Amino acid sequence: MKAAILESILTCPHCGFARQETMPVNACQFYYECSNCEAVLRPKPGDCCVFCSYGTLKCPSIQAGQGCCE
Repeated sequence: MKAAILESILTCPHCGFARQETMPVNACQFYYECSNCEAVLRPKPGDCCVFCSYGTLKCPSIQAGQGCCE
């Protein structure tokens, strides 16, 4: 099994600001505050976390082929 990549770039859909963040491996991240415009991001319907919705990579659970944050 390939190790998950933990660095993802989150892009704010409100202002377009992008920032590299480290994904947690033991939990889903449901909220993220944009450091530029301070908008609070939440997952899109059907996604388990903000990384799956707004990141360049899906969360570690999805990368591993498991269900959302199992």
